[in-house]
Amino acid sequence: MLNKLIANILPHMPKKLVWVFSKRYIAGETIEEGLLASKLLNEKKIEVTIDLLGEFIQTIEEATENRNQYFEIIRRFTDEKGTGNFSLKPTMFGLLIDKNICFSYLREIVAFAADRNTFIRIDMEDSACVDLEIEIYNKLRAEFPKNVGLVLQAYLRRTMSDLEKFQIINAGGYPLNFRLCKGIYVEPEKIAFKGYQEVRDNYLNDLEFMFKNNMYAAIATHDKYLVEQSFKLIDKYKVSKTRYEFQMLFGVTPELRQSIVEHGHKMRVYVPFGKQWFNYSTRRLKENPKMASEIIKALFVRG
Repeated sequence: MLNKLIANILPHMPKKLVWVFSKRYIAGETIEEGLLASKLLNEKKIEVTIDLLGEFIQTIEEATENRNQYFEIIRRFTDEKGTGNFSLKPTMFGLLIDKNICFSYLREIVAFAADRNTFIRIDMEDSACVDLEIEIYNKLRAEFPKNVGLVLQAYLRRTMSDLEKFQIINAGGYPLNFRLCKGIYVEPEKIAFKGYQEVRDNYLNDLEFMFKNNMYAAIATHDKYLVEQSFKLIDKYKVSKTRYEFQMLFGVTPELRQSIVEHGHKMRVYVPFGKQWFNYSTRRLKENPKMASEIIKALFVRG
């Protein structure tokens, strides 16, 4: 109850207090801080996906600024030979304002990434965005098949159906590349599974489908049970290490992360940074109220 109470009141607390919690899970506000965090992870043989924070913008001017920032992020990271790639949210580029401008900006970013021989992951957002984001992904993949991927959310009832539709185009060339996560947005039961084990079971069903159908699977989870079951599926289908990786969030379950690396599996860490860190932090806390205990430790143990 205490953790949930803190999670609910934190968005209304001063930003300085929220930062006490956030600094463990966010690389910082600047490109330099994001690059530094990425380099430190690379030194531990962990790859990264860099993410500029911010979503659901209000103006096209903000979308243009975000596009320009991504050009700079990609240029800096590739110039400095970082090991990793990039994630982005379409609502940062005006998806819900003007989907044509959004697509144009995303295409420019993916084209720039392709010129730099790197990769862009399109993050999946709430249910209002899913069809639009799949449409954008399909268009971009047709032009840049090795440079763009998508996120799928196992708690959505539609995800298996989406995978079956994707499988029709998963023939020859580069395999479809999906990050599979549980999902974090609050959705009605009509469209999303609600039971804890129910979501886990559907996650594993989706992952098994991906393995059986030669899709590249980015296994994004901090759930030890799902990690262990993923190991079993990898063994069952003799999945090549070139066809999957594990992914985790910056600062979350570092011990489990390290154990996966020590077992010889590829690991990628999602490295978020930027001035729009507040909403990201409070959303993550609502998603996992147990993190509230970290705030208490930070305030009263670490000082």
